[in-house]
Amino acid sequence: MDKTYLFYDIETTGLNPCFDQILQFAAIRTDLNLNELNRYEFQIKLNCDLIPSPYAMLTHGIGIDESLKGIDEYSAIQQIFKLFNTPSTISLGYNTLGFDDEFLRFSFYRNLLPPYTHQYANNCSRMDLYPITVMFYLFQQDALPNWPTYNQVPSLKLERLSEANRLTEGPAHNAMVDVCATLELARKFIQKKPMWDYLAGYFIRDIDQSRTAQLTTAFQIEQIAFKEALLIDGKIGSKCNYIAPVLGLGQHNYYKNQNLWLRLDSVNFAEPLVFRRKAAENQLLLPAKSRYLGKLAPERQQLVNRNKNWLLENPERLMAIMNYHREFTYPKVPQVDADAALYDTGFPNPAEQALMQRFHQAAPAEKIQVAEKFSNPIYQQLAFRIIGRHFSSSLNSEQKILFEKYQDELFSKPSIDYRGQVKLTIPKALEEAANLKNTDLPPNHINLLNQYREFFLSKLTSLV
Repeated sequence: MDKTYLFYDIETTGLNPCFDQILQFAAIRTDLNLNELNRYEFQIKLNCDLIPSPYAMLTHGIGIDESLKGIDEYSAIQQIFKLFNTPSTISLGYNTLGFDDEFLRFSFYRNLLPPYTHQYANNCSRMDLYPITVMFYLFQQDALPNWPTYNQVPSLKLERLSEANRLTEGPAHNAMVDVCATLELARKFIQKKPMWDYLAGYFIRDIDQSRTAQLTTAFQIEQIAFKEALLIDGKIGSKCNYIAPVLGLGQHNYYKNQNLWLRLDSVNFAEPLVFRRKAAENQLLLPAKSRYLGKLAPERQQLVNRNKNWLLENPERLMAIMNYHREFTYPKVPQVDADAALYDTGFPNPAEQALMQRFHQAAPAEKIQVAEKFSNPIYQQLAFRIIGRHFSSSLNSEQKILFEKYQDELFSKPSIDYRGQVKLTIPKALEEAANLKNTDLPPNHINLLNQYREFFLSKLTSLV
C-alpha cells in the first residue's frame, strides 16, 4: 500500500492527557505529494465524569452547551484509531509530538485500544511539522514569504504563520482550520524538496540513529567518547535561536529509549540542564560544524568552548553529572488513577489483548460480563468506566450505584495521575472560572463563563 500523510489536529478539554479528553478532531489524508485524498472531522461529546478547564474553553471557544453535543468518546476514538492505524500512514501535525500524540495515546489506552501501534505497526509512523518549521526558519527562510514576529520577537506559532502567509481562513484553535493551515505550510516547505526529504529522515528511527552515531567526538575521558551536537527544539525559544549546543552523556540505564544530552551554554554546572531525547521525535540533532555553529552568537560559542575546557579539567564533575542522570528514575506516585496508569500498567499480554477485542465486539448488554473477566484490575476498571460513560443502561442497579459513587467522589475528591497532578474538580473549576471573570474579557467569553458556572453550580448542588 502506498504511504499517505494524515495531517491532524485536536481541541481538548484541558492540558492533562490522562484526565482531559478530545472535543474536536479533524484530519486530512494526502498522498506524499500532498494532494488531498480525504477529510475527517468529529465533534466529541463531553464525558459525564470530566470537568473541562475554563481556560481551555476560552482558547478554543467550545462552550459547555456545545460540548454536550456530538458523538460519544468511545465511538469517536475507535474511528480515530482506525485512521491512524491504516497501513502506511504517516500521522503528523503542528507540534503533535509535543502535545497531541500523547493525548491520542491516553485516549486509546483509556478506551482499551493499543496506545502505540500507530507509531510502528503496519508500516505506520509519525512526523511533526513544528521542528521542521524551526529548521526552515534557521536554514532556508526563502521557503516562506513572511516569518512573523510578536513584540519584535520571532514567533513560530501556527496562527501567526498562517496569518502572515495567508495559509487559510477561519479562527485559530478550530481543529479543521488548523489542519488546513498545517497542510498549506507543508506545501510551502515541500517545494524545497531536498530540505524536506532530509528533515523527514529525522522521523525515521534508523536514519535518525545513524545520524546520531556519526556525530563527532568532542573529547574522551576514561575511554568514554563524549559526542557533541547542536540540539534543535522549539522549546529552547527564539532568544537562543531554538538551538542548544550539547554534549552526549549516553543512553539512560533504565529508560532505554532516552539518550541524554548536557547543555553546554550554561553559565555553570551547579544545576546542569540535561535533555532527555528520544529517537525520531521532536528534538533534532545537527553536527557541531561551522556552518551550523554560525547560528550561535559569538559569546555563546565562547561560553561553550570555556565549558568544554572546564569539563576536561574537572572530569569528576562530568562523570558525576553523567552517572546521576543515567541512573535517575521518575518518582513513583502512589494511588495513580486507572485512567492515568498507562506507563505503570505496561503492555497487555496476549490473553488481555484478546479480551479487549471481545469487549469491543460484544453488544452493550454483554460488555459487563466481558469486563468482569479481566484479571488485571486496571483493565477491569477501564472497561467498567467505558460502560458507565456510554452504556449505563446495561448496568444493573448495584453497578449503577457504584458508578454514581465514583462520579460523586470524582467531582469533589481529586484523582492523581502518574506525575502527581490532580484531576480538575468542580470547586477548583468554579474558582478558576471566577478568577477569569475578574480579568478583561470580551463579551462572548463572559457568556461562555456564565454558562459554565451555571452548569457546574447545578451539578455541585445536586451532590450536596
